[in-house]
Amino acid sequence: MADTTLTGMAAAVADLKQRREKAKRMGGQEAVDKQHAAGKLTARERLDLLFDPRTFEEWGLHANHQSQAAEMQGRDTPADGVITGVGKVNGRLVAVIAYDFTVMAGTIGMIGEAKANRIRETAMRQGIPIVWLLDSAGARVHEIAGSQFAGSGKLFHDQSLMSGVVPQVAAMMGHCAAGTAYIPALADFVPMVKGTSSMALAGPPLVKAAIGETVSVEELGGSRVHCEVSGVADLEVGSDEACIQAIKDYLSYFPDNCRQTPPMRPAVEPPLRSDEELLRILPEQPKLPYDMKAVLSRIVDDGRYFELKPRFAQSIITALARIGGRSVGIVASQPKVMGGVLTTDAADKAARFISLCDAFNLPLIFFQDVPGFMVGSKVEKEGIIRHGAKMLYAVSNATVPKLTVIVRKAYGAGYYVMCGRAYEPDLIVAWPGAEISLMGPEGAVNIIGRKQIDGAADPDAERTRLVDQFKDYINPYIAAGSALIDDVIDPRETRRVLMRGLELASQKHVRQPERKHGVMPV
Repeated sequence: MADTTLTGMAAAVADLKQRREKAKRMGGQEAVDKQHAAGKLTARERLDLLFDPRTFEEWGLHANHQSQAAEMQGRDTPADGVITGVGKVNGRLVAVIAYDFTVMAGTIGMIGEAKANRIRETAMRQGIPIVWLLDSAGARVHEIAGSQFAGSGKLFHDQSLMSGVVPQVAAMMGHCAAGTAYIPALADFVPMVKGTSSMALAGPPLVKAAIGETVSVEELGGSRVHCEVSGVADLEVGSDEACIQAIKDYLSYFPDNCRQTPPMRPAVEPPLRSDEELLRILPEQPKLPYDMKAVLSRIVDDGRYFELKPRFAQSIITALARIGGRSVGIVASQPKVMGGVLTTDAADKAARFISLCDAFNLPLIFFQDVPGFMVGSKVEKEGIIRHGAKMLYAVSNATVPKLTVIVRKAYGAGYYVMCGRAYEPDLIVAWPGAEISLMGPEGAVNIIGRKQIDGAADPDAERTRLVDQFKDYINPYIAAGSALIDDVIDPRETRRVLMRGLELASQKHVRQPERKHGVMPV
C-alpha cells in the first residue's frame, strides 16, 4: 500500500518504487517457481549473470499492455514480457533483449516489440553488440493478426541490416517457435541449452495438424538437432549459467562494431615459446590420422580456443583464439574425421565463419591438411560444387590478414579454399614433409602412370617407384624454390612465425573493385 502521509514528489517517488518492484516480480512467484522447476533461470536472473554488477540500465520497465488475453486471465503483463536495456559485460557496453517466459510464455506483443525495436536501433546507432536471451512461445496471435500482421516482422529486417555491423548473439534458453526461431537464424552466434531449449518454425501441435507428423520438441528442434545435424546453432551447453558464460567468452574476441579492431589481451605465457610436442604429433605414416586440435592447443595463447559448431561438419575446425594477444579466427582441417575431407556442410561451416571474422576484423589463420573435396554421385546431388563455391567466394573476398600453414597435405581445390597462394595470404608457410599438389601421389600415378604400370614386369614395384618419384615433385621445397610459399619452417617455430605475420599484416588495407556487392553462391 502507498504511504498516504507522503505528499508531492515524495509521494510520487514512493509510487514509482512500488511500480518498479511490482514489475520486477515478473509473472509472480508461481510462474517463477515453474520456471525453476523446468531447470531454467528467470529472465532477470539471467541478466544478473550476464552483466557486471550494478551496470544494467533497463528501458521500458513500465510497459504493461492490458491485452485482451491478459484481461481474461485477470492479470497484467509486467514489462510486456520482454526486458530490454543496456549494461556492461566485462566492462564493455552491450544491449540486451530478454524474453520473460513467466509473463504469457514470453510471447511477443506489440508494445514489447516496440521496446525491442528501440534497443535494436540503439545498438546500431551506438555501435555496440546486442544479445537476445530467447525463451518465448513466439508472437501473440491475438495481437499480431489480421491487418496488424502487415506491419510486423521489422525485427528480421533490422537484424539483416545489423549483420556485420555489430556482433549479434541469440542464446536459446527455452523452447522457441515461429518468429523467435528466425532470430537465431540471422544472428552471428547461437548457443543452446541442452534439454531446455529448442527452435522450430512450428511446434509439435502445428506440425501434427499441418502434415500429420507426430514428433517431440527435442526431435523437432532440440539442441542435438541444431548443433549436430542442421548446423543452425553453434554450441550446446549444459545449463543457463554455462550459456551466459559462453556469451561472455564469445564477445571477448570481438570488437564492439565493424569499425573497430578486436581487443588485445596479454598472454599469460611467454609469447615466443616453442613446444617440442609439435615434433611428435604427426604420425610417421602420412595416411594415419591425428587430432589437429592437439596442434592448435600448442600454438595459441594459453593453449585455449573457443570452437564454433564443434559437433557439426567435424572434418573442419572453426575456432576463435588469441595469438600474441590478438584475436584470430582459425580454420583448420581435422584429419581425425574423414581424413579432413571437405563436405557440403564443412564448406558451409567454413564459409560462414570466414565471413564472420572478416566482418569484424579478426585475422584468419588456416591450418591445412586437406585431401580435397568429397567426390561421388551423392555429394554431387547435394550440390558440392555450389557449396564449395561458397568457401571459395568467402576466402577470396576476405580482406583481413590471412595466414596459411600447410601442416601435411594440400590437395586440389581443398588447397584453394584453405587460402592457397592464389588467394593472397599475407604469409604462407609449410612444415617439412608437406605435400602440395592437384591430387595425392597414389591418385596421380593411377591416372598418369597406368600404362607404364600395366606394361611393367613387376607392376607393384613400378607403382611404388612412380609414387616415390611423384612425391619428389610435390614436397614443400619445390614450392619454396619457386617462391610459391614463403618458407618451410620447423613446426616448433609456428607460433613465432604466426605472431610475426600478424604483426606485419596488422595495417593491411585492400582496395576492392568498385561494386554494390558480389553475388554469393547459395
